[in-house]
Amino acid sequence: MTVEDIRVLLVDDQELVRSGLRRILRRKDGFDVVAECADGDEVPAAVAACSPDVVVMDLRMKRVSGMEATRRLVASANDQHRAPPVLVLTTFSDEELLSEALRAGAAGFVLKESSAEELIRAVRLVAAGESVLDPAITASVLHTYRNAGGPPKSDAAALDRLTARERTVLELIARGMTNDEIAAELVISVVTVKSHVGAVFRALGVRDRAAAVVFAFDHGVVAPRR
Repeated sequence: MTVEDIRVLLVDDQELVRSGLRRILRRKDGFDVVAECADGDEVPAAVAACSPDVVVMDLRMKRVSGMEATRRLVASANDQHRAPPVLVLTTFSDEELLSEALRAGAAGFVLKESSAEELIRAVRLVAAGESVLDPAITASVLHTYRNAGGPPKSDAAALDRLTARERTVLELIARGMTNDEIAAELVISVVTVKSHVGAVFRALGVRDRAAAVVFAFDHGVVAPRR
């Protein structure tokens, strides 16, 4: 294992799915599948034992759903222990569970029908602190998220606290761009982008990129693609 390897915990109640994920997230591509869980109730012990960088989580499991497992994982975080980010695996029929997973603190979601390259990119982005919201279902998920009662909306006046550059950064985040892509788009350094992203989070009162994306859609900064 090299220092660049991303430690991955796979959580899915189907061995066939986990086997497929293992074949995609290979050691030679910079991944180390450190553990597997067949249900959500196994996640806390696996995280404690293996300290993964990313949890790839199915939503529909028999005993404890991926949504509930994500909520418990995020709730267990404290000043001494950071919960690993959760990348949810989903199908087109999971909008309601996805909206709950976002409220629970998932860093994003990727379709099970996605290509191997898309999954690899998503895991790498989440491990780097980015969010991944598949544009194919973002509109329907956000609709469900709002109607189901997401976290209290930040005051729309928070937008007025953003500088013009910070608002542009928020728009690009909501369009799914990574920090590297934003830096290239605005012709600034990645360090500067990270500074702007932090300022956006503080101004909007959100904890992560996924919450910033929801804010951007809710307040008309961008419109979901349908």
